[in-house]
Amino acid sequence: MNRKPPVSSLLVAAIMLLLWSPVSAAEPLGFSISTDVPLRELSADFCWFHPRAAAIPGAGKNGGPAVILTLQKHLQASDHYSGLSFMRTDDLGATWTAPVLPPELDWQKESDAVDIAVCDVTPGWHAPTQKLIAIGTKLRYSRTGEQLTEVPGGYQCAYAVYDPATNDWQAWKLLETPHLEDKYFQLAPGCVQWLVKPDGTLLVPCYIKGPTGSDYAATMLLCRFDGETLSFVEAGDEIGMAGGRGICEPSLAYYDGRYYLTLRNDDGAYVTTGDDGLHFAPMTPWKFDDGTDLGSYNTQQHWLVHSGGLFLSYTRRGANNDHIFRNRAPLFIAQVDPQTLTVMRATEQVAIPDRGAPLGNFGACAITAEESWITDAEYILSDIPDPRGADGSVWVSRIRWSQPNILSP
Repeated sequence: MNRKPPVSSLLVAAIMLLLWSPVSAAEPLGFSISTDVPLRELSADFCWFHPRAAAIPGAGKNGGPAVILTLQKHLQASDHYSGLSFMRTDDLGATWTAPVLPPELDWQKESDAVDIAVCDVTPGWHAPTQKLIAIGTKLRYSRTGEQLTEVPGGYQCAYAVYDPATNDWQAWKLLETPHLEDKYFQLAPGCVQWLVKPDGTLLVPCYIKGPTGSDYAATMLLCRFDGETLSFVEAGDEIGMAGGRGICEPSLAYYDGRYYLTLRNDDGAYVTTGDDGLHFAPMTPWKFDDGTDLGSYNTQQHWLVHSGGLFLSYTRRGANNDHIFRNRAPLFIAQVDPQTLTVMRATEQVAIPDRGAPLGNFGACAITAEESWITDAEYILSDIPDPRGADGSVWVSRIRWSQPNILSP
């Protein structure tokens, strides 16, 4: 005869099951994706590159946000960029202005042999001063597009300020920092995501290198902003590794009381966390929650933060994309488990498709409580479309959330 176990035994068994069963700390948050193309241009001389958006609350139609999209032309030489253009929409992308290159954001001439540009720019809203700040890396170019980094400040933090009330930009300024002769010989806040803290100070991730060696380290700069001038306060930990050019293009997010930092190396992608935005735990490789490697390498990753979950956007191997340079298409988004620091494979979706051209130099930001955007552009230097469809499109991928994001601007 089968006997039922006593209630006490059932209770113990239930408790043991709870204790031993793997339970994810992150509940999946639903989202859907649609894409727009606000700009499309094919040329053998350039392609549009580095499109990144920032929302300006209340500055658009019917009390909605205006959105500024900064972008620049990638010229024929490797990493040779034009001045910074911008587009604006006041109706959440239904209509856009054409790209405009203000003289304040154009190349500057150091000499007859050297041009200065600012590239890898990320714009963001600074609510305390009601200004938008565009932060990027100052570069010195030869007339043939070669980067000239043999002097201190060959890479340097530069910024420009946009006033939405007047639609005007201030000219580029340089952030004054110590150690330009040694550890900040090259200092680049290139292709990063930076944050504004509740007290109005900024946390700006950078990658740095001294006058010798080939490996970079990542660090965080704490800065003040008074509406016109960005000022250095202090720097945080230096996070590095040997080989693969070290650590580059750090991007920062704040979620549920902690700071999260994603990091690029030539051979892989890494993640770490910290309590104050300046000091971080040892970094670990990005993995899926099934234990396999994420497969992202030699390009940047960026965050989307929702009040209901933390998300990562990235490119990776293993998506039938070996025909793409560094597997830089398609562009993915997936939810992150903040406890295990893993990407939840079941939540992964394609944000921007593979159409035969690399993606990867992109931006990600919250726009409204209902949607966030990932912005990217196809890297194609040709006046003929790729057979798979790439045609010089600048993409806006709309991530529409299943529930409102109370952290939106």
